[in-house]
Amino acid sequence: MSYIESEHNNNRFSIATPLYYVNDLPHIGSAYTTMAVDVLGRFERLRGKSVLTITGTDEHGQKIQRTAEAAGSTPQEHCDRVAAGFEELWHKLNIHYDRFIRTTDPRHEHVVNAFFQRVWDNGDIYLGRQQGWYCVSCEEFKEERDLLEGHRCPIHSNREAEWRDEENYFFRLSKYQSQLEALYRDRPDFIQPESRRNEVLSFVERGLQDFSVSRVNLDWGFPVPGDPSHTLYVWFDALLGYVTALLDPDDEPTLENAIAKWWPITLHAIGKDILRFHAVYWPAMWMSAGLPLPNKVFGHGFLTKDGQKMGKSLGNTLNPFELVDRYGSDAVRYYFLKEIEFGRDGDFNETRFKNILNADLANDLGNLLNRTLKMAHKYCQGVVPDLSGAEIPDDCPLKVAGCSLGEEAIAAYESLRFDRACEAILSLVRMGNKYIDDRAPWKLYKQGEQEAVEQILYSVLESVRLAAYLLAPIVPNTSTEIYRQLGYSMDFNDKNSGKTLRDVKESFTVHVRWGTLPNRQTLGQPQPVFSRLE
Repeated sequence: MSYIESEHNNNRFSIATPLYYVNDLPHIGSAYTTMAVDVLGRFERLRGKSVLTITGTDEHGQKIQRTAEAAGSTPQEHCDRVAAGFEELWHKLNIHYDRFIRTTDPRHEHVVNAFFQRVWDNGDIYLGRQQGWYCVSCEEFKEERDLLEGHRCPIHSNREAEWRDEENYFFRLSKYQSQLEALYRDRPDFIQPESRRNEVLSFVERGLQDFSVSRVNLDWGFPVPGDPSHTLYVWFDALLGYVTALLDPDDEPTLENAIAKWWPITLHAIGKDILRFHAVYWPAMWMSAGLPLPNKVFGHGFLTKDGQKMGKSLGNTLNPFELVDRYGSDAVRYYFLKEIEFGRDGDFNETRFKNILNADLANDLGNLLNRTLKMAHKYCQGVVPDLSGAEIPDDCPLKVAGCSLGEEAIAAYESLRFDRACEAILSLVRMGNKYIDDRAPWKLYKQGEQEAVEQILYSVLESVRLAAYLLAPIVPNTSTEIYRQLGYSMDFNDKNSGKTLRDVKESFTVHVRWGTLPNRQTLGQPQPVFSRLE
């Protein structure tokens, strides 16, 4: 089921990555989520939606304090350095975000305090005692039954959890057991994909326990309103970063202003390791505050390298900065979104990476455009043949496939099946290569069959155009270059500046349909649009 079905405002689309924890510079998993969010935001902007894309960093908590101390810096200095690294990587990956929220932003504390007060006034926060095993890396107490041998965290298995016995403020999560079960029942697509929904249902069915929302002996965070001897739990503060991000720059930082326009966010895309916080704790907190619930949470899988879990101890980490510097943003974006079904675990293998990029973008798409443009310059004076899509015979295989491709790709994007969108689009491209080989327009030209030559070239050029347009959210640089060579001035990295949303919608309707390449349009000089990876 697509996210569109529960969209709260048909012309607005808001999407958020997690707020990434700044214990270290961004890794490939963070990049993967952000690329997917960027693709979805670009797709919705392309079709004429008013889009808000949110990303940012989660900067409080004991782990940050300890990491900074170990490095001989202050927590703020550490956060500034790492947050800058995230912004640098997003720039390298050609990520278009509208808001980058840092939870150390002074405005954020106002929103957190106002939300805390609503939950407090509802009687859902109380002072109690917490005993148990605490994973500093997760910033979370763990139940004994969830720990590995030696009280090691199942996620951070090389670290033993710490025993804690302290007084904390608690949130009455158990009070919302039945309401959460009703939410999952009444809105079955609230958690996606189905496998993640099942994980949450299984967890909730075991019975919910209240969780602590404060810590003691911790300086790095917001003080609990009314009791500065306690610091707000990092997750309570971090989840509200999505809300602070909704404030316009000139807004007074109030909770009411933050949720006035863009809340609830259409889609939260997260890694499955933080599913519980977003799909259980988060909606319960909103229920307590008496405010509208988030729209949808999508938990994607983990990434491995060469079939193995990545880790510094194994020496097989994948540096996203180096990857994009070596191969370019389009290559990295295409591989991870085409090769991995979003929602499942996926693997990176450098040989397969090169093979897929060479086959799909260099050989199939790039070569098809290049060879067809050369023939158009040779046989048609460098312009699009004087035809329209309607004049191409209805039994032309490219027209048959192209006429249904737009709807197929749209449905794939809406259901976050980026892999399926790529495969459908590339199938038309491969069909174009076979079609031009089978019809051999160079032979027909020698035989004086100019009309047949022009029909072939128009059909292939139009198929390449449609493929480039539909791939633009994933490979915007490549698509822009293809459009330029086809005689357009469109830049898929331009956020439609100067155009109204209505203009964009009308443009989308035209460009997503096969057969709309303007006749007699002057074509550019053929150039490779994607260089082979050696």
